Amino acid sequence: MKIGVRVMPRKEVLDSQGRAVERTLRAHGKNLSHCRVGKYIELEIDEKDRQKALAKATEMCEFALHNPLIETYELEVL
Repeated sequence: MKIGVRVMPRKEVLDSQGRAVERTLRAHGKNLSHCRVGKYIELEIDEKDRQKALAKATEMCEFALHNPLIETYELEVL
């Protein structure tokens, strides 16, 4: 089963990458109110049961795919 993982910086944490992208876009005349930069990961998990696949993906996220101090994540079955 394929699981999508969206990892984003916490709202209370300074997103320096997002700010840099935002400044660059504005400098080139692009109109936007805010920009945040995260990462997207696709996991191919050898599991047919949806709940078990999500549980395994959650375990992987908690173990290595995000930093809980500065990031949050969301899972999506693809």
